Amino acid sequence: MSPWQRLLELLKVHSYRKQRVTLASGKESDFFIDCKQTILGAEGHALTGEILYEAVQQLRPCHAVAGVELGGCPLASAVSLTSFLRDEPLDAIYVRKEVKDHGSRRTLEGDVRLPAGARVVLLEDVITTGGSTLKAVAKLTDAGHTVAGVVVLVDRLEGGREAIEAAGLTVRAIYTRTDFDPSV
Repeated sequence: MSPWQRLLELLKVHSYRKQRVTLASGKESDFFIDCKQTILGAEGHALTGEILYEAVQQLRPCHAVAGVELGGCPLASAVSLTSFLRDEPLDAIYVRKEVKDHGSRRTLEGDVRLPAGARVVLLEDVITTGGSTLKAVAKLTDAGHTVAGVVVLVDRLEGGREAIEAAGLTVRAIYTRTDFDPSV
């Protein structure tokens, strides 16, 4: 079984649920996918790092990968580790949804050692409308970075890809809704 097939199998078992749910976008849906349930397992983490690393290669050159809090953070860590093990290190950045009211009060964590204008690939676990992705892109560009593109683990096929592409960014999706429910 290929790594792509194995990760999909793990996502189907641990992350996908056919149920009514209200999404972060406020939209209602008949299915829910909580990728963290797969990604935070050791095998899922390793497979995710490997698969997303290969997708990031299509968007090179880049200096780092960024993940949006909370679902994208383990993605960034997994890809960063995989890149280091392959002797092509990419730093990880975590993009906060909101600035903490204490400590460093940073929107981005992990970007201080990057050069000005660093090219960053944004990683997302799931996209629906693309709203949270575009907010993260704005935070990265406001900090002086260039977003080289977006790699998403699961595209729900609900307009997110189109919204992100309309903003001038390339989107690479590893899986789509149809990989979980071919009847869609």
